[in-house]
Amino acid sequence: MTHIASAPGGALYPAAGGIPEALLEEAAYEAHRLAATTLPDDVKQAFVRMRDRESEELPRQVLGAIVENFHAAQEDQRPVCADVGVPRVYAVIGNETVLAGGLVGLEGAVRRATERITRDLALRSNRCHPITRRNPGNNVGVFAPNIEYRVEPDADWIELCAVHKGGAFGTDFRMLVDGDGLPGIRKAVLDAIAEFGRRGLTCPPVIIGVGIGGTKDQAFGIAKQAAQLRPIGDRHPGPVVADLEDELLEMANSLGIGAMGYPGTAGYATDVHVEIAYTHSALTPLGIHQLCQASRRGIVRVHLDGRIEIRPVPSWFSTYSRRLGVE
Repeated sequence: MTHIASAPGGALYPAAGGIPEALLEEAAYEAHRLAATTLPDDVKQAFVRMRDRESEELPRQVLGAIVENFHAAQEDQRPVCADVGVPRVYAVIGNETVLAGGLVGLEGAVRRATERITRDLALRSNRCHPITRRNPGNNVGVFAPNIEYRVEPDADWIELCAVHKGGAFGTDFRMLVDGDGLPGIRKAVLDAIAEFGRRGLTCPPVIIGVGIGGTKDQAFGIAKQAAQLRPIGDRHPGPVVADLEDELLEMANSLGIGAMGYPGTAGYATDVHVEIAYTHSALTPLGIHQLCQASRRGIVRVHLDGRIEIRPVPSWFSTYSRRLGVE
């Protein structure tokens, strides 16, 4: 973690006053800046490993260009990818923290920060009206940027994770029945790779997120969160789920699909992350989400006393968030 700022003049904010909106805006701005210009270390290291082990010429050239690009983007403070996707923010709020402007103030701060970073870094504005196609030019609009929340007990901070998520390619959904079991899950993931990956529509290498169970919207949501918010190499704490992650990763990388869809040996996916939710006893919703090579996330934590720090990994998937039982 890196300490990047404090309250103006070095003063600490009293707990009763709460974290000011201005500080939340600067934290959201910094999270967006990191997401736009700096790939997380786990992603960069994965690309270097894949480049070094790729034996086919075309995908090796692609991987070399990816590595060169993320170094240049960070050094020049320019976007890693020309397509900013759809900027979104995941907020983990400590149960003991206080926001001076409440959640309304937080959402206003995030919207202002999104508008500012779009202007300052000349990010492409993708957000537009779905019917008229009017584009305000600032990535802000109805339900935009997306802001999702989780709560963390015994914490007096708020953590903002900005993710610049690419388009819709590579996402899939199907409803499994109880008898489909693990073979049905394997087939669904394989079908999604065949549908999108073999045509280069997912910009591999990808991180594959798989959401199993819950409701339809939950399955999609946790699949996307698994791809975006868990670091490469992370494994689910449930042994059965962790084993499935390893199995699906091996399957994805056994197909001979390399970087940008070229035939290759280094693999199609940098990782597979599976999340589960308790579901209907007869039906199992299944969401699949493939995150492109521009795996962009930036995490900034703001403490109640005014300290701000950059975090390498978001706290979204904590022990509390995956809790079992009734407290």
